[in-house]
Amino acid sequence: MRKRWMPLVAAVLVAGAAITVSLVSVSSASGKNKVHVIEHATTDTVVDTGAAGDSTGDLLTFHNDVYDATDTTKVGTDQGECVRIDPAAGSWECRWVTTLERGSITVEGPFYDTADSTLAVTGGTGAYKGARGQMKLVARSGGTEYDFIFKLEG
Repeated sequence: MRKRWMPLVAAVLVAGAAITVSLVSVSSASGKNKVHVIEHATTDTVVDTGAAGDSTGDLLTFHNDVYDATDTTKVGTDQGECVRIDPAAGSWECRWVTTLERGSITVEGPFYDTADSTLAVTGGTGAYKGARGQMKLVARSGGTEYDFIFKLEG
């Protein structure tokens, strides 16, 4: 009798895993994969490297948790750094890695203090090996959280 239930239990476990993976919002549309996660920016630290205060060359480092698109389940982490380029324009040049269960995605590009930005996907590991494309960065909750919306090719 127990042996008859084993396939059902296995099917339920597989379905549960599939639902968990889908919460990271991986979908295929027009030949592109979309991954949407939300970063909680809790560790961001600015190192003042030159003139006192906000100046060109200052360094922003971080290593934060990322959550699924519903912002309810932790699905990974990120870590990276940004260099202040132009304080008057509110621009930084950044690069970081977002690590998820299926692999990691690396990005590089601008971050703006008061505007959304688009960064280049420069590669990945695991399921994202060889990935190219772009990531839209959108501030949420006054800059304490960020949408990472990856549109991947390859």
